[in-house]
Amino acid sequence: MNLSVVNSRALVGVEAVPVSVEIHLSGGLPALSIVGMPETAVRESKDRVRAALLNSGFEFPPSRITVNLAPADLPKSGGRFDLPIALGLLAASGQIDGALLQRYEFIAELALGGELRSVSGALPTALATQGSDRALVVSVEDGAEASLAENCEVFVADTLLQLCNQLTSTQGLQRSISPADKPPESTDQMPDLADVRGQYQARRALEIAACGGHNMLLIGPPGTGKSMLASRLPGVMPGMTLDEALETASVASISSGGFDVTRFRCRPYRAPHHTASGVALVGGGGQPKPGEISLAHNGVLFLDELPEFSRSVLDVMREPLENGEITISRAGQQADFPARIQLVAAMNPCPCGYFGDDKEPCRCSPDQVSRYQSKVSGPLLDRVDIQVDVKRVAYDLLRSDAKKGEASSVVRQRVERAGQIQRARCGKPNARLSNKEVEAYCQLDESQHRWLAVALEKFNLSARSIHRTLKVARTVADMEQSADIKAEHLKEALSYRTKLGSSSRN
Repeated sequence: MNLSVVNSRALVGVEAVPVSVEIHLSGGLPALSIVGMPETAVRESKDRVRAALLNSGFEFPPSRITVNLAPADLPKSGGRFDLPIALGLLAASGQIDGALLQRYEFIAELALGGELRSVSGALPTALATQGSDRALVVSVEDGAEASLAENCEVFVADTLLQLCNQLTSTQGLQRSISPADKPPESTDQMPDLADVRGQYQARRALEIAACGGHNMLLIGPPGTGKSMLASRLPGVMPGMTLDEALETASVASISSGGFDVTRFRCRPYRAPHHTASGVALVGGGGQPKPGEISLAHNGVLFLDELPEFSRSVLDVMREPLENGEITISRAGQQADFPARIQLVAAMNPCPCGYFGDDKEPCRCSPDQVSRYQSKVSGPLLDRVDIQVDVKRVAYDLLRSDAKKGEASSVVRQRVERAGQIQRARCGKPNARLSNKEVEAYCQLDESQHRWLAVALEKFNLSARSIHRTLKVARTVADMEQSADIKAEHLKEALSYRTKLGSSSRN
């Protein structure tokens, strides 16, 4: 047989697209060419495959070899095609039966000695494979990750020789051991909210943000615990559903940092430095990779020292915050990445950090304060549901023998209860309600409408601000298990929208 076909998959964003690896042997001077838009790592696979075959005791066919990666107009990258190319060569040269390969898909890089190595995107590949009638074969390193896809049959092997022996034996391939019942979500490794002393208003705002999935801005002098509060948010957020966990793990799987299986079902927490570029936040590259926003999908993106970020960098976040996804377009490729995040930002009220502080006098002029706060654009602030002042904490609350606040586990029980109300009502957190859903679920009486109209004029609120205020009020009502939004819920929600805008006027 001079022709063989092996099934594999290429990554396009977080999608794993089917690829047929076609091998043809013909007469002529020995040579090997790879066609089908291969990138450098794919073109170099011919040398890895040749060494792996010879060192595994197989014969490298002394023929003119053509490797076609179909479809031809889809860019191929990485070392994931090493294994299917090697198996295709063995099948085309008659060293193994090609019919044995048809019920499997293969992804793995080959070492020169024939060992199978890990590749990125094992989980997205397994999720895509479960929609076909084939099983997936990966390296042992990728077995646990790929097995997170419940409906995909996953097999593993250490070496090319071992894989070929298992294919031809009656015992069959070695099945990957799936983690028992999937790795449970662990909150033990998350920082505990009990470590935060005092800050009752900020803790209340943090709980509201966790209940409704609202974006949040913390404003206060240096050292008041803004970063500490932000890092505690993932520990009090509702537990991840299986679909959310798989989406988040798939994004991490294709990133340069890879995916840690032990953190499955743990909400991500990303805190990029303020020198990060726009591409670092939204993703990019010749072969598009996810940025910090996508890596925080279904979790928290924390931006400390918000005004120190470039304004153009911050403004690239406006669309993802609204749409929950990012599309990276390049000349030869377009990739979509999920970006449904909860933004938490922190900033000082002025350059010296002490504007409005009771203890330390501010050394900034009104113009300096105004310029500093205006570094954060109005359209971005409009997308932040909750703004809260973080004041200094009295020493009595900081003493080691002082009473601690509620632990994350206690707060999380209330958050879960409010989340259940929201899921039963519309299947999603209040922060993601559409305009029609806001009209349906956030109804006010006539007196509340009049009060809100006065607030709109006084604080110069936009239509988006009004909608987001109603969403926060709906969350506060859910926390109190109230079917209707009451006046106190609406007033509390509005109090969280005027901190930054009013601070420079006080």
